[in-house]
Amino acid sequence: MEEKNIVSQAIVRHVRISSQKCRLVADLIRDRYVGEALTILQFSKKKKISALLEKLVRSAIANAQLKEPDLDVDNLYINTIMVDRGPTWKRFRAAPMGRSLRILKPTSHVRIKLEERKGR
Repeated sequence: MEEKNIVSQAIVRHVRISSQKCRLVADLIRDRYVGEALTILQFSKKKKISALLEKLVRSAIANAQLKEPDLDVDNLYINTIMVDRGPTWKRFRAAPMGRSLRILKPTSHVRIKLEERKGR
């Protein structure tokens, strides 16, 4: 398997949104340069996850700058973005005739890896 030059990564865990909704936005920014990805996220209609992914991309950029201070941020692109299902919070709601209804609150884990591409 080919070895990739991963510059940095960032992870956010236990995000209170379903992984299916999160993957819709993550697919938009996969394999894009970080500047282009931030623009897409800024104008996306899914505001909650877009704001979270924007913060995650900025965190990965900051991690890359700390790791290599002379790095050109314009050459970074999103190599991998993975959205995994996290634990589901289970809650109960009172129902008629002494019954209860289960409420499931899904969570997600998001991992992003940045790579440097020379010669744009």
